[in-house]
Amino acid sequence: MSGRLAERIAVVTGASSGIGAAVCRALAREGARVALAARREEALRSVEEGLEGTKSVAVPTDVTDREQVERLVRRAEDELGPVDALVNCAGVMYYTLMRNLRTEEWERTVEVNCKGVLNCVGAVLGGMVERGRGHIVTISSDAGRKVFPGLAVYSASKFFVEGLSQGLRLETAGTGIKVTTVQPGNVDTGLLGMSSDREALERYGKPSGARVLDPEDVAASVVHALTQPEHVAVNEILVEPRDEPV
Repeated sequence: MSGRLAERIAVVTGASSGIGAAVCRALAREGARVALAARREEALRSVEEGLEGTKSVAVPTDVTDREQVERLVRRAEDELGPVDALVNCAGVMYYTLMRNLRTEEWERTVEVNCKGVLNCVGAVLGGMVERGRGHIVTISSDAGRKVFPGLAVYSASKFFVEGLSQGLRLETAGTGIKVTTVQPGNVDTGLLGMSSDREALERYGKPSGARVLDPEDVAASVVHALTQPEHVAVNEILVEPRDEPV
């Protein structure tokens, strides 16, 4: 096995499509062994079949269920080895106006974007601390730095991710653990299709006409963070479409 991440073991959530799938492919090309996790089993298996030259395991997982996440990590360690890197890619995004009270979408956002990340961090952190090494990467958003109208709850969930990551980074200093957030702007994924609030989409969700990011662009940022020397920590990466600066 060759590559900058040869023999490293990574767990990637949200791996069935979009950024998560792109991250799996990028890590595999660099030699990492990959545990793929997502709810959609058929799509997950399809991504795994496309990985070349590496050992992998696909584990259908709902990140909002702590027991399923713990089972995912056990499978990864049993079949691949101790987890070196966790890449949190699972996430949802709903355009919605607060006054329209889309409470189910609010709750789903908190469950996946906040609770899901906590479940995944909790499942790997103990082992990483014990081994004195590890890297936790979470796909955040530029909405975790600046609130966008129509995305108040989504932005709040990403502010949570940023706060959690900052606190974890401070608490684990000196333990060999790195904590990174990647903050993409608009990415060509299917997230827009989740929204049912047509008023919010009409007002705030229309494309600007700029070329947006591809999932592979975000995956490249993840690889950049993971391939730095041991003494170098990349804490945050803000990656935007050139013509949509924040």
